[in-house]
Amino acid sequence: MQRKNTFALITGILFICFSKMATAQEIEQTPLDTLTTTVSKLQTELDLQKKFKISGYVQAQFQSIDSAGASSFAGGNFPAYTNNRFVLRRGRIKAAYDNGIAQGVIQFDATEKGLALKDAYIKITEPWLNAVSLTSGVFDRAFGFEISYSSSMRESPERSRLFQTIFPGERDLGTKISFQMPKTSNWNFLKIEGGLYNGTGGTASDFDSKKDFIGNIGINKTTKNEKVNYAFRTSYYNGGYRQPNKFIYNNAAGIGFAVDSTAENKGKVARRQYVGVDFQVNSAFPFGMTSLRGEYIQGIQPGTAATSSSPSADPAADTYLRNFNGAYVYLLQNIGQTKHQLVVKYDWYDPNTKAAGNDIGKASSKLTKTDLKYTTLGIGWVFRMDANVKFTAYYDLVTNETTNNVVGYSKDLKDNAFTLRVQYKF
Repeated sequence: MQRKNTFALITGILFICFSKMATAQEIEQTPLDTLTTTVSKLQTELDLQKKFKISGYVQAQFQSIDSAGASSFAGGNFPAYTNNRFVLRRGRIKAAYDNGIAQGVIQFDATEKGLALKDAYIKITEPWLNAVSLTSGVFDRAFGFEISYSSSMRESPERSRLFQTIFPGERDLGTKISFQMPKTSNWNFLKIEGGLYNGTGGTASDFDSKKDFIGNIGINKTTKNEKVNYAFRTSYYNGGYRQPNKFIYNNAAGIGFAVDSTAENKGKVARRQYVGVDFQVNSAFPFGMTSLRGEYIQGIQPGTAATSSSPSADPAADTYLRNFNGAYVYLLQNIGQTKHQLVVKYDWYDPNTKAAGNDIGKASSKLTKTDLKYTTLGIGWVFRMDANVKFTAYYDLVTNETTNNVVGYSKDLKDNAFTLRVQYKF
């Protein structure tokens, strides 16, 4: 027994010794292993940082308008008794993660009014041609140019009255498919998009089963000498929303609205249909880059007696169907090779092309101030101090259609607005 105990003791001591020797050898190898591990970790972290990006911009501005409490599309209506204001117009912060095949984006807007969601979507691109993408979530509607043109890049402080009315908030909840070949392809100039949307905007839940289709097809090319870039696109919108009751008002030229109260109207779709075209031309001249940009839309817009704006909630009032059109045109001129740019913009929105002037407001016509046409001439100056800071001074001259049959609209309203803005982009 004593021999067995002695043998066990010796075996244990040898095991401990060999274990320590092995550990010592590992310790001797640690510096090299640690360096390799550290480099590997740094490379992994660097790769992750390349995939993850945070960006944003802040727009602070001062505004004045001709009359206190005036309604305005230059950043929202003015409060009663107020004809000037300081405003934090936009405070955007955007986080994006892109691993090449899939991209996730979320963006918020923080202003004195609170925090609001702007974008939250996933974009997946097939890995074979890198040409077809699926986007799903809250994102810009795939219609025209001005919707998707970032407010940090746009030369005028706000989008046109037309787009603010028929596409309030620019975004919507939905899914779209896009086709565009990579930049290395000769077919990269062609882009096609089509998708289905709730039709209620980016922050409102759907209130019916109707989904809206939006699609566009366009080209974007540059001449061989690279002095002229031009683009053209046509867009189509087909949708609508559930009729809340049986009363539908249709408009006929020179007559006004006539009601259709057929019982079967309740629950039917109030048709919402637009067709649009847009173009952009940029040309380099010795005196500076000149850009001409425009967009035209016409169609049928369902609304109420009080508004022609697209609804975000289930309308309870009677439905008014209006034929509308609208457009905008920009002329942009860079001053030589300086950081200065002059801006001229003209836009109009006619919510009811079958009504005009003193026909609006006539007894029994059902035509109201909602049917009046507006035009806006904007004149501005942009100074890009550097890659981050931009100053904008802009004046909107707004003209409304007049009628002697609507109180307060027998002459042009006093609603011209001036905006002085500073933007920091990061």
